[in-house]
Amino acid sequence: YFHILVCSDDLTHKFKGFTVMNETERYEALRHCRYVDEVIRDAPWTLTPEFLEKHKIDFVAHDDIPYSSAGSDDVYKHIKEAGMFVPTQRTEGISTSDIITRIVRDYDVYARRNLQRGYTAKELNVSFINEKKYRFQNQVDKMKEKVKNVEEKSKEFVYKVEEKSHDLIQKWEEKSREFIGNFLELFGPDGAWKQMFQERSGRMLQAFSPRQSPNSSPTRGRSPSRSPSPPWVFNKASPPSSPKAASASLSSMSEGDEDEK
Repeated sequence: YFHILVCSDDLTHKFKGFTVMNETERYEALRHCRYVDEVIRDAPWTLTPEFLEKHKIDFVAHDDIPYSSAGSDDVYKHIKEAGMFVPTQRTEGISTSDIITRIVRDYDVYARRNLQRGYTAKELNVSFINEKKYRFQNQVDKMKEKVKNVEEKSKEFVYKVEEKSHDLIQKWEEKSREFIGNFLELFGPDGAWKQMFQERSGRMLQAFSPRQSPNSSPTRGRSPSRSPSPPWVFNKASPPSSPKAASASLSSMSEGDEDEK
């Protein structure tokens, strides 16, 4: 069964110092701890054997640092000698002294924050000059925050523009390659345009060229007689080699004419 002893504000302020929380708040805070079975209020600063007997306390748990009091260097000395003391180990950074040190160190920050939340200078026990100083610092912090937000938004905007530009350049390159490929496919050396032009040229040449007569045509009755060539026409492919041959051919042709007569 775990009892916890809580001294009143009067005793604490007298022997320890001013507290942040009043005694009622400290009672309630400890009562809601799951390891606490009972909170003994208004406990004495020095634990007497009568008090321990009254509350049936077998052991007292506390850190082993000596706590001095009026007429004694250590208020737990007699409990230690009786073998009823259980030393506990302190946790650095969570003692009341450490907490008060943080509050004193960051007092300006807490005062400015509470002024900004609506507390008055009188409630915070802040002088008129300090109030004006804290409010001015709050305004400066607000301006810094706005500038910071603008810078972040500007960086975000620039990043988006760069990203969009990169996407546009990439798409433009893809479209350019596609356009060049289509152009070469249409107008290249073996493109479709050349083939189409050759086909159309062939059709035009075929349309304008004269039709050739067939090699063999049916005869009508008899074949037409060839008119004799004039005696003075020579075959260009084989001209007469000498004047004698030419005269011989002329005489033979004249003889043929006489026979026809």
